[in-house]
Amino acid sequence: MYKIFIVEDDEKIAAILRGRMEQYGYEASAATDFRDLLPQLEAFGPQLVLLDINLPYFDGYYWCRQIRTRSSVPIIFISARAGEMDQVMAIENGGDDYITKPIALELLMAKVRGALRRVYGEYATPTQQHAGPFQSEAALGVNAGIAVSGVAGLSAGGLKLYPSRNELEWRKKRVELTKNECLLAECLLGKPGHIIPREQLLEALWDDVQFVDDNTLTVNVTRLRKKLEELGLPKIIETVRGQGYKLSMEQLEDDGHEA
Repeated sequence: MYKIFIVEDDEKIAAILRGRMEQYGYEASAATDFRDLLPQLEAFGPQLVLLDINLPYFDGYYWCRQIRTRSSVPIIFISARAGEMDQVMAIENGGDDYITKPIALELLMAKVRGALRRVYGEYATPTQQHAGPFQSEAALGVNAGIAVSGVAGLSAGGLKLYPSRNELEWRKKRVELTKNECLLAECLLGKPGHIIPREQLLEALWDDVQFVDDNTLTVNVTRLRKKLEELGLPKIIETVRGQGYKLSMEQLEDDGHEA
């Protein structure tokens, strides 16, 4: 049974969401202390988080960033903020999807089911299928130690992706990725030098393409490019107009000769 953690300070809305999750066979729990959510998340160990933006003490963007230091668990933002920039900020801060209030419950459930299938179920990649729920700092430290000593899930020209830790490595430098950035990197490193269609990347990020704004893919690709630039690989992701994106093997090979 999948566990859903609800972060919503409106008790009526939280109760409605919890009831609907349980109606669909999920185990649901709602936050009770908004000063510190992490101990509650560690204790419950959810496979998915529903997160409001307007919260007491700290907003949802802050908590999303905090969760991302511990887990790649899917996070769906739920907010009355309907502006485009609010949705962009949700994705930029590590969120996976966004739904506005008043909540269309059937649409929300479709997004929840899709996220769970993509990360844990029939559409999950092998690395995702072994991904656990929210972890404590101690557990994360143990798992990180194993991943560091292990073999990267994917490698191209010296660029290594560690899906279990959402990290990229180049010349012993590492950057942390959000879950969506990691999924994009996995697609691109899986076929280096080949064009990956935009539709394929959208399907890798979300279960149902009709719920996705094409611009959101562009935002995630831009964010991944910035992470690669931090490693010293600017412009390694090439845009192929009208088709998609590809990982430039030429740049990896050139940089490799310079090393």
